[in-house]
Amino acid sequence: MIIFMFNSQLFSHYIVVSNRHLTRRPFLEQVDRLLEKKPKAFLLREKDLSDSDYGALAKEVLSLCRAHQVDMIFHSHLSVAQSLRASAIHLPLPLLNTYQGSLSRFSQVGCSVHSVEEAQQAQDLGATYLTAGHIFATDCKKGLAPRGLDFLAAVCQSVSLPVYAIGGLHVEPQQLQSILQCGAAGGCIMSEAMQL
Repeated sequence: MIIFMFNSQLFSHYIVVSNRHLTRRPFLEQVDRLLEKKPKAFLLREKDLSDSDYGALAKEVLSLCRAHQVDMIFHSHLSVAQSLRASAIHLPLPLLNTYQGSLSRFSQVGCSVHSVEEAQQAQDLGATYLTAGHIFATDCKKGLAPRGLDFLAAVCQSVSLPVYAIGGLHVEPQQLQSILQCGAAGGCIMSEAMQL
């Protein structure tokens, strides 16, 4: 069991990324617990769901986010995000390219990038923030070497957008300081957050 202390000031630097398969509690209960800690935003990832299933779950999560006054970011499901009048969406680069003409209603458009070239392309396509990774070793990317802090710094220097580090992050001051020193706006946490 992972045991750690959350500092609310630290937690505000992180976007929580969901993975309902990692929770020990009912998923919505876990979401509620996390939102109480006031993260920067809550990204409802759940890439394996159909549009209809994602939409049903998104309605419930959106209600919790509004109750806690935390921004919710939809992931990939553009039609669902549009139907629920979402203000934020996160897309992999190929979808950002595909949907670029349909994103004007969103005040936040995030994109996942894995190279400086991808970061620059995402910025040119209209992204308003980026996630860059994976930065540290993580079980989610077993067998793949992390790209590291030099990569993060290079991405941050290559664009004028906020960049959030992702991959192997924990809510702790030393690691947060290391990514902020690279120019990152903050980080993303998934595994640790889902097991709180």
